[in-house]
Amino acid sequence: MFFQHLFSGIVLGCIYTLFSLGLTLIYGILGLINFAHGELYMFGAFLAFYAALLFSANYFVSTVLATVGMVVLGFVIEKAVFRPLRGYHDTNIILSTIGLSIFLQNVGILIFGPDPVRFATTFADISLTFAGITVGLQRLIIVVVTVILIIALHFFSQKTRMGKAMRACSQDLTAARMMGINVNKVTAFTVMIGAGLVGIGGALVAPLYLVSPIMGIKACSKAFAVVILGGLGNVPGAIMGGFIVGIAESLTAGMVSSHLRDVVPFLVLVFALLLKPEGLFSKHIQEKV
Repeated sequence: MFFQHLFSGIVLGCIYTLFSLGLTLIYGILGLINFAHGELYMFGAFLAFYAALLFSANYFVSTVLATVGMVVLGFVIEKAVFRPLRGYHDTNIILSTIGLSIFLQNVGILIFGPDPVRFATTFADISLTFAGITVGLQRLIIVVVTVILIIALHFFSQKTRMGKAMRACSQDLTAARMMGINVNKVTAFTVMIGAGLVGIGGALVAPLYLVSPIMGIKACSKAFAVVILGGLGNVPGAIMGGFIVGIAESLTAGMVSSHLRDVVPFLVLVFALLLKPEGLFSKHIQEKV
């Protein structure tokens, strides 16, 4: 049973990682805490559901279509909301993203309706057994896709011109602008990647749970616990934090009590902040003044 719950925790960690990567990328480069990230997750799930329903697309095609739709939505949000906020006080930015969250949630209710829907796929009903551990095929797909995306994101950030520009902007936005980097292009690309990642997360999770306009609220709160645990703006920290929280939550729910499932991420966060307030995987960087 321990290994069964451990695998469930790895799956949950993959979900939290996909959700948190976009959140920490946006903060790392724009210095912006996006409280509307949960609604992007919700839109990704609904887009995958309706792509399969309206266009008779198979699950993988509907996931790709949902991802493309979320990338476009990310571009619109960066252009219309995030870019005009650049340079304003943090309070203004936080209130604006909270307002965006409420707006997107109500748009979701108007478009998709208030009632939850179930995204039924053939993969959700198929289970495989390895060494006594039962693995749902849908959950296995989540793990495989997450690993591929983590590797792709690492390659992109280290080897491509845009990835290097994003790393430069995350270190110092003003210096990057002075060196000739198109900051507007980099920030737009960052938000598009973040929206695409969380859209994929929503599409992957949709067959496992009910899809509803308020599904992003709980997910967003746990994602904040993950990114703070790993260190705000720290991509490797978000990955490790996602797996720590996912495994801890699954083991506690399976071996202690399911009533503690939603408490665990925040307990882990509290203990982490007591031990290392800047995040478990953050690095101290000395700056000259």
